[in-house]
Amino acid sequence: MQKPAVTLMVKAARAAGNVLLRHMNKLDALNIVEKDRMDYASEVDGLAEKEIIKEFRRATPDYAILGEETGSSGHSRFTWVIDPLDGTSNYLHGFPHFCVSIALVENGEPTHGVIFDPLRNDLFTASRGSGAMLNDRKIRIAERKDLAGAMIITGFPPRERPRASAQLKCVDALLLEAEDIRRTGSAALDLAYVACGRSDAYFEAGVKPWDIAAGVLLVREAGGKVCDFRGRSTGPMDNRGLPGRQLVAGNLKICDALQQKIVNTGYAAAFD
Repeated sequence: MQKPAVTLMVKAARAAGNVLLRHMNKLDALNIVEKDRMDYASEVDGLAEKEIIKEFRRATPDYAILGEETGSSGHSRFTWVIDPLDGTSNYLHGFPHFCVSIALVENGEPTHGVIFDPLRNDLFTASRGSGAMLNDRKIRIAERKDLAGAMIITGFPPRERPRASAQLKCVDALLLEAEDIRRTGSAALDLAYVACGRSDAYFEAGVKPWDIAAGVLLVREAGGKVCDFRGRSTGPMDNRGLPGRQLVAGNLKICDALQQKIVNTGYAAAFD
């Protein structure tokens, strides 16, 4: 049975998803802001986040909120961590791959997570200790034992372009073993796809709590592992973890193999 917190999160995610869908046919008319170099937000991001926060303020007025668009507010051991539109660049180009990502974080650790793809009506949910689901069906991480033949997802965020040459060196080494490497443009969906076996592994640098909090819980509850490029824990997923971080995800064996490849190619050292 779905936890009450997850029921609330699903309601909020679907409300935000409806906002995204309503504006898809008028992308040319949207107000777009460049938050940082090649890092964009639109009025739709803000409208979707407002819908989510409205639901949470009504139901849990004492909880803190960390939203990609509205920032951090309130003080509590519980924090709603919100990305109202993960994959904004995809959305603004009409590229059909984006989602809503919401996590409830307790003292820095995600306890409930929801990722909603409104185009495919894919609803990923997870609660700590209760497993991960896709549209009410249990999901498990892929069982691939090593990098040979693996399909891996990564990202090239604008804020990490100074380290692009180190990342491309790592990608070059990975392609000697892996089947292929994808760059889809939505960290939250990347992690959801790892959790349900659509991809074998994922790695990316410069990700923020709202990008990954729900997805990290999904991967863990689907039987997988997450760590940073040095194999360490990912750190708090609330407003204490705002600096960009590195993340590796997959089943236990492939996560370790991928993390070691990142170290051996020198990519991890680029962050030292």
